[in-house]
Amino acid sequence: MPRFTKVSMRFSTQTLLLQLGVVLLVVLLSGAVHAWLVYERIGDEAENQALTLARTVAADPNIREDVQAISKEEGTPPASVLAAGPLQAAAEAARIRTGALFVVITDETGLRLAHPEIARLGERVSTDPSVALAGQEITTRNTGTLGPSAGAKVPVYAPASAPSPASASDAAATQGPIVGEVSVGYSMESLSKSLAQDIVPIALTAGGALLAGVLASFLLRARLQRLTLGLEPEEISTLVHDQVAVLQGVDEGVIGIAADGRISVFNAAAARLLDLPDATGQDWTTANVPGQLKQLTRPAARDAEAVELVAGGRVLVASARKAWHRKEDLGWVVMLRDRTELQQLTRQLDAVGTMSTALRAQRHEFANQLHTIAGFMSIGQHEQAKEYLARISATGPLKFPVEQAELLQDTYLQAFVGAKSVEASERGVALRIGPETLVRGHVADPQDVTTVLGNLIDNAVSAAVAGSASERWVELELLDDAGQDSGTLHIVVGDSGDGLGGLEPEEVFAEGFTTSEQPVRPGAGQGLGLALVRQLARRRGGDVRVLETGRKGGPGAVFMATIPGVMGRAADGGAEAPTGTASGTEAGTTMREDSSG
Repeated sequence: MPRFTKVSMRFSTQTLLLQLGVVLLVVLLSGAVHAWLVYERIGDEAENQALTLARTVAADPNIREDVQAISKEEGTPPASVLAAGPLQAAAEAARIRTGALFVVITDETGLRLAHPEIARLGERVSTDPSVALAGQEITTRNTGTLGPSAGAKVPVYAPASAPSPASASDAAATQGPIVGEVSVGYSMESLSKSLAQDIVPIALTAGGALLAGVLASFLLRARLQRLTLGLEPEEISTLVHDQVAVLQGVDEGVIGIAADGRISVFNAAAARLLDLPDATGQDWTTANVPGQLKQLTRPAARDAEAVELVAGGRVLVASARKAWHRKEDLGWVVMLRDRTELQQLTRQLDAVGTMSTALRAQRHEFANQLHTIAGFMSIGQHEQAKEYLARISATGPLKFPVEQAELLQDTYLQAFVGAKSVEASERGVALRIGPETLVRGHVADPQDVTTVLGNLIDNAVSAAVAGSASERWVELELLDDAGQDSGTLHIVVGDSGDGLGGLEPEEVFAEGFTTSEQPVRPGAGQGLGLALVRQLARRRGGDVRVLETGRKGGPGAVFMATIPGVMGRAADGGAEAPTGTASGTEAGTTMREDSSG
């Protein structure tokens, strides 16, 4: 049996930590992606705002005229002149009004005509203005002299020399040449401040998600421990291997019923003993199993005593135990043990015991016969001794209290029926052989014959004892077909009891049916005899049935059993049947007529 391996950390704890790590990673990645998307959105909004402001400034007619005027001059005015000029004033007013980082106006060569820092007027811009000076608008994110920014560059056109066009598509054709460009930017630091304001709900959302993930992980851990009963995967794997080895390696049937009423275990031995297919997964209350098994697991039952039942042609002993793990109800475990061979051996032992009792009862007769012969010899009466020995040889050395025993030719049947007659005589019942009896072969399967014949005789003797008739008797007729290959033995048994009363003939073959108030002895299988012999006969292709139900005051019920394959041919080929020999059914009818007077 493999031993469980100890690990440094329980599987449930490992699973919990792994889940927490996954949740934390997902939350961090989700938060980072969310923050990045928000940052990009704010940046795009800043670029669009810068582009809008740049277009507005570049479209101002005064700014266009002033830029054109400076562009026509030779050289660039000094910084002091530009600082006091209208372009600087317009650019600063627009910057302050919109909160932009800078609003810069350049000429057609990229020299600054307006800038937040006076000292940089007249200098070339730090970022490339070629795209805007080429007549295209552009949004940018770069780092200039004032720091990182998100902005836009828009060309500045000279005022149009002709009237305004009728359509916007003709506007570019009526504009003058590019005389400069306007560059507007918003500080990235201000974008970060905006992001910092928006990051609070992001952080709260991430924190809530992390908390929910932690709570779900703990709940999942608790459920995992509950479902696995606190066992580790190594332990579960070992238990599964052990369960398969045990359930499939034992001869006893094992049926496990879960707490919800579902069959969780149905091993191969249980299927074989009950002669049923695998019922794993079926509902126990509706499964095709004997009702006596279901009675063992009823809610009010608790570790009920073992019961005997007949199923699949076998005598089974069934017991049920409630299964618990700590305080958790795991359901029921039903155990099935095969007692068929034990019942058959018990029946054979009963037969041997009955015969031995008969032999002990006759020992005095042996002694008397020997003393008689010795007396004849001692007084010289040799002829009388011979005659006495002849009478003993003709009638047999033993005198069983059975009428017409000479009709039985098989020695086994003679001994068994004779022993049963002794047992019946002790209970005040006369056992007799019917006149239609004819057995020409020999018993080839004493075990099955003993089981069927013994049960029928015992039941008939009990019925005769319990009956109300003044004369108590049991009559037995046997007939075989030793001349054929089937080897069938027909048995008809009647008694002087009160019959079946109001019972249907099939009711007496039900498992557990008995007319006795108490078993003959504990574990004797009371109530299983008729059910067992019928299944035994049917397994051989025969049957056991009721020919007559009887009446009160007698005669009682008549049973007939047909058992194929239990008789063999006699060594001399057997005797011919006498004329007028009746069949099994006819013998039962004859018995009825003879018994009723």
